[in-house]
Amino acid sequence: MKKILSCVGTCFLFLYVLGQNDTSSVSVQNDSLSARADSLSTVVVPLNLDSISVTKQKIYRLRPGVDIPVFFVGASWSGYAFTKIYSKPHSNEETILGLDKNKINGFDRWAVRPFSKSVDRASYFPFFASMPLPFIFLTGKKTSKDFFKLTFLYLESMSITGLLYTGSTYFFDRYRPYAYSAETPIDQRSRGGAKNSFYAGHVALVATSTFFMAQVYSDYHPDSKVKWLFYTLAGASTATTAYLRYRAGQHFPSDLLLGMAQGTLTGILVPHFHKYILKNTHLSIIPASNGQTHTLSVVYRF
Repeated sequence: MKKILSCVGTCFLFLYVLGQNDTSSVSVQNDSLSARADSLSTVVVPLNLDSISVTKQKIYRLRPGVDIPVFFVGASWSGYAFTKIYSKPHSNEETILGLDKNKINGFDRWAVRPFSKSVDRASYFPFFASMPLPFIFLTGKKTSKDFFKLTFLYLESMSITGLLYTGSTYFFDRYRPYAYSAETPIDQRSRGGAKNSFYAGHVALVATSTFFMAQVYSDYHPDSKVKWLFYTLAGASTATTAYLRYRAGQHFPSDLLLGMAQGTLTGILVPHFHKYILKNTHLSIIPASNGQTHTLSVVYRF
């Protein structure tokens, strides 16, 4: 993770400059409408379009005055905080042996379990698999033209998640579930990283990356019948990561739920707030007259 964050800053300016190239999505508009009426009060709603034209519409817009500070603050703090949260001082043995799971709230208490090294390793598979998702943008005909812009938005999303996650872990110490288990070796229970339970950073990052990808696909392909698959895969990968982190004894349910919620919202809302605000092109009201009769064509495209 430290290597990933160190690479982010070096490629940012290059990505931001190239990311200003806008491409488009396809929208349909009516070029011609025909209607007849027998009286002045007749309202005609034509159902068949005579022709279809393709117009270019920008999908996302970057705002330098907001995006640059947000990215640099998030990335800079994350890079600093990561060096601190994983180098917290060890707990003494007396403190560890004095931990009482009965003092944990009832919602989280049942999650106390010994540390599992194998499951902990397995939880990194979806974590690292979700990191290179921006490269998928290169495979799309529409998204490939906005590759650098989308990559910047992705890095901005991840920097926000990094800021929120490392901030919570930096300022709050919460022992992981395995620290309460006598079956976990004492050296594992007393390490500084055992105090980083709040909240689930792996889950938050996976949710951010996968739901960001799903939202981008949906925005570029609003009429796609398979866009639900991307949201399903995002939810499944996030839930899988959360389950593995629980089985490894790394996080309590409340940590996992908060990580899932924060990552999902960030992944969806960052691209959403960068969308262009377009006028309603679904509704068209067109008056017409031939000198003798008058018509009013009202068309709503679903």
